[in-house]
Amino acid sequence: MLRRLVPAVLTLVVVALGIAALAARPQRGTPGPTADFVVVAGVAGLRWEDVDPETTPTLWRMAERGSIGSLSVRSAHRPTCPVDGWLTLGAGGFAAWNGSRQPDGCPAAPVTVEQPDGIGANLPDQEGVVHYNQEQLPWGTMPGSLSESVRCSVAVGPGAAVAAARPFGRVDRYAAALPDDPTQLLGSCVLSIVDLGTVDGTTKAARAAAARAADTELARVLAARPPRSLVMVAGVSDTEVPARLHVAVADGPGWEGGWLTSASTGRDGYLQLVDLAPTALAALGRPMPDRLFLGRPAVAVDNRPDDLADAIRQPVDAEREAAAQRGVAGWFFTLLAAAQVLLAAAVLPLLRRARRHAGPYGPQPVSRRVVGAVELLLVAAALAVPAALLTDAVPWWRADRPGWVFAGVTALLVVAGTALVRFAPGHGRTLGPLGVVAGLTTLVVGLDVLTGARLQLNGVVGYSAQEGGRYAGLSTVALGVFLAGALLSAGWLAQHLPRGWRPAAVVAVGGVAVVIVGSPYLGADPIGAVALTAGLSVAAAISAGGWLTASRLAWAVMAALAVIVGYAVLDVRRPAAERGSLGRFLAALGDGTGGLTLHRSSTANFDTLVGSPLTVLALAAALLVWFALLQPWGGLMRLFGIYPAVRAAMAGTTVAALVGGVLGGAALDVGGAAAALVVPMAALASLRVLDHSTDRTVPAGGRSRADGAGVAGEGGPGDGTGGAGGSVPSRQPAEPAPDAPSARPAPEGPDAPSARPALGDPSKGPNASSACPVPEGTSERLVPGAPEATAAAEGSPGDRSGVPAPRPAAGPSRPVTRR
Repeated sequence: MLRRLVPAVLTLVVVALGIAALAARPQRGTPGPTADFVVVAGVAGLRWEDVDPETTPTLWRMAERGSIGSLSVRSAHRPTCPVDGWLTLGAGGFAAWNGSRQPDGCPAAPVTVEQPDGIGANLPDQEGVVHYNQEQLPWGTMPGSLSESVRCSVAVGPGAAVAAARPFGRVDRYAAALPDDPTQLLGSCVLSIVDLGTVDGTTKAARAAAARAADTELARVLAARPPRSLVMVAGVSDTEVPARLHVAVADGPGWEGGWLTSASTGRDGYLQLVDLAPTALAALGRPMPDRLFLGRPAVAVDNRPDDLADAIRQPVDAEREAAAQRGVAGWFFTLLAAAQVLLAAAVLPLLRRARRHAGPYGPQPVSRRVVGAVELLLVAAALAVPAALLTDAVPWWRADRPGWVFAGVTALLVVAGTALVRFAPGHGRTLGPLGVVAGLTTLVVGLDVLTGARLQLNGVVGYSAQEGGRYAGLSTVALGVFLAGALLSAGWLAQHLPRGWRPAAVVAVGGVAVVIVGSPYLGADPIGAVALTAGLSVAAAISAGGWLTASRLAWAVMAALAVIVGYAVLDVRRPAAERGSLGRFLAALGDGTGGLTLHRSSTANFDTLVGSPLTVLALAAALLVWFALLQPWGGLMRLFGIYPAVRAAMAGTTVAALVGGVLGGAALDVGGAAAALVVPMAALASLRVLDHSTDRTVPAGGRSRADGAGVAGEGGPGDGTGGAGGSVPSRQPAEPAPDAPSARPAPEGPDAPSARPALGDPSKGPNASSACPVPEGTSERLVPGAPEATAAAEGSPGDRSGVPAPRPAAGPSRPVTRR
């Protein structure tokens, strides 16, 4: 009865950990009203490298007083053209201007602004723009949501007119340019949007001249600002390909000397263009629209350097790192996929010849040096991703040739990690390298997440703030290697414990990983936490033995669903502005717009599937596992039979990677990252298991099989008893262990006396066979190096389920018995 309750109890523990990790949220809250007027001054293309005391003195002084940040100008179109940026600013969500445009280009025709009455203005194209964003784009954004949320708004310049136009095209008050004295104009409405021009050009001098002109106009705005007002300056769009980070400055009561951030980014010093609209309404104390903005209100946080030059140096350096990351990440993952495919091809003949054949004839085993070299290459391949993550601790992007510096540092870290695995205690054991590699990977990624995921921001294996997809927590690649490392570490640890303790060990290690992945303070990946919960439930269910049956799979599915439902109930009960992604999705289902989210997810899955090098890596790994490792000659099935906890960990990793990729819109990227760690380690362990597949289990001398009381190793880890039913004679090695640290024995000659009695020798008794498997209940003596002996030596209960019968060794190097 108790054993039947164990899956239910463990499932409840996993569910509780998952919900606890997802439910806690940072207490930033919605900022209260701080101003009576808000002025948003936009400059298309303005970046922090354009700001200095000589070229832009007004903006420099404003930044010294106020709060600053790096602005991601992501919109519904790539790149974000000036008209797309202005439209996104006024919509509070990802939007784009309709009309013909070249690939990676912007609409050629300028925006038409009509002034029929001399007070306001009309945009005749606005109706088509609204239809285009509502019906043809996957975001369902409503242009003009910001102006619809206030009674009156002012627009100065054509770009500002696009941002301030209501959904039907009306601009309340409009001026084509700033008047000589803009005080009355800026004070006529609570919200004013000003177009200060565009900063572009192919030379530094051209950009400096454009920035100087925009700064001059900004000085006039600041001189005429209304009392108790918030002024925000933003670089609202890109002016070239690829996308870049831009300037964001807020100056007003409550915005003194800090970093700008928002709940949409979760990282100090970063905010999105879609955050400006909710920030303006929050500062004015106005309610948010019925259909929520995609962005969140910005807030100012402390810890900014007192010297503005030092403060600006950080976003400038981050911009340079993100630009270098874009060029390096592509070839890194391409080379990683190619290297793993080539390594898989090299492993195939070794797997074919790893098993020693019976009889004096047969193919000679591969040289131990060759096998050792391939094992080191497998370890190096598995450590490539964590090494690339650690490389971002070195400022390689500041070098003249950043790609070469990144490659050199990564190679050194891979060599160092491989050496650490090679000389770690227990390397000679079957699961030794797997445990060390999994532990190192989990440690590297986990420590980075616990310290703020600084290595993943703009990192090669992380995410780029320029792309605007993610700014904090775990990246897609890091999620894949972390969940694989955590589950493999749990399986390795559980394999060293008695059978009854294995599920608890898996839940303990995996539960900590679920908290790290799902907590908004750490990994900030609720979908990853749900996926890891499903994989953890599978691993815990089969860690003590047995296969993934329908009932066990049902427990895993129920655990994942329980986490989703539990978190959804808590998230939906929060105020609308504080809900997470799941709460917003459920709210969208309620108002009939949830299909847009599903459409965006399916589109993202398809785009990632056809355009990512990790897709090739995932498919190559699947082919290697299915057509080689899982074949009778591949060794993986034997590994699974001897080490059920490792089998459970790999099964759980597969489930978690697939669920996380599909639900997260990453297709096979999570699976490819996980495969980069799991498959090389599976191939290495399979090679070692096959190398010992013909080691023999010998009955103890002078003992009848009927007198034995159990199978060696079943009484506990390393108990040395042979079972619970009684003691057995001490195990004397018939030959040195093949994988022991000491050198292998010299081949014995054909005339050398046999160390074991031949089968059927009347002088040795009827039970002296050394070539037949010993059934359960038999006292036995294990040949060191045999899988059963290895399992017992490593502290495993010696699970014999699924282990083929031992076969005698080939060639003259081992004694051969004849029938």
